[in-house]
Amino acid sequence: MKILLLGRNGQVGHELRRTLLPLGELLAVSRSDVDLADLECLKAKLRQYQPDLVVNAAAYTAVDKAEVEIASAFKVNAEAVAVLADYARAYGARLLHYSTDYVFDGAKGEPYAETDAVSPQNVYGKSKCAGEDAIRASGCDAIILRTSWVISSHGKNFIKTILRLAQERDSLDVVADQIGAPTSAELIADVTALAVAAWLQHRLSAGTYHLTASGATSWHGLASYILERMLAQGGSTRLRPSAVRAVSTDDYPLPAKRPLNSRMNTEAICGALGLTLPDWKNHVDRCVDQLLQLDSST
Repeated sequence: MKILLLGRNGQVGHELRRTLLPLGELLAVSRSDVDLADLECLKAKLRQYQPDLVVNAAAYTAVDKAEVEIASAFKVNAEAVAVLADYARAYGARLLHYSTDYVFDGAKGEPYAETDAVSPQNVYGKSKCAGEDAIRASGCDAIILRTSWVISSHGKNFIKTILRLAQERDSLDVVADQIGAPTSAELIADVTALAVAAWLQHRLSAGTYHLTASGATSWHGLASYILERMLAQGGSTRLRPSAVRAVSTDDYPLPAKRPLNSRMNTEAICGALGLTLPDWKNHVDRCVDQLLQLDSST
C-alpha cells in the first residue's frame, strides 16, 4: 500500500512519520513539496504519486488570521480537501483527514458526540466544516478524526509558550472558562495507525470519529499544571503557579471566537478499537519532561 502523508512537519505529521511506517510504503511531504493552496499542483502530485491512502495532516491553522485571510483558510481547509476527496473517489483510494472541535459552537454542557449538529463560530471552524462536508459529498472512502488542543514537544503549541513565558514573566493571565482535553500528537498518531490497520481489515467503518485524551481542564488549569510539573522536575522558573491568574474569555478578547466547551465524546473510536484513552496529564507530563531535557542539553 502506498501512503501519502501531507503535512509531515506539523505536530501530528511529525509523529505520523513514525506510526505509519509499518503500514505501507510511506511518502511524507511538506508544504514545500505539495502546497495545498495550489490546487492544480495538488492534483498533479496526486496523479504522480497515485497513493492508495492519503493522510491529510496539513491545514491552515492560524485561527485569528483566518478572520481576515478567509480565502486562504477556505482554499487549504476546504477546496484542497475536496480535491483529495475527489481523487480518492475517482481512483478507489482511501482518505484520512483531521478536523477540529471548532466545528461546534461550544455551548453544549457535555462532551460533543459525532452526531451533534455543527455550528462553527469562526472562519477557521467554518473552513474545517466545509472540508468535512466536501469529503462526505464526494462519497469517497474516508475517515475524519476530530481532535482538539493538540500538544507536542515538536512545533508551536501552548506548552512551549508557557515554558517560554515562565522565564520571562512574574505573572500571567490565562483564560479559565474554556474547557477541553489537551491531546498529544503522539496519541493522535498512535491511534491513527491503529485506526488505519482496523479500517484495512474491515474492523473499523469509514465515518467521523472523535479523538482526544480523557479528562478535561481549562487553559488556566493546564498552564498551572505545566508549571507544577516543571518545578517537580527541577526546572527553574520566574513564574510560579500561584501567579497564574484566571480570567474569562471576555477579559481576553481575540479576533476569532473560541468555543467554551471543547470536550468531545470518544466512545465510538474507543469501542471500535477496544481502546482506553489516557488522561491528558500523562502526555502533558511526557511533553514537559522532553522539553526540559532538550533545554538542559543545549
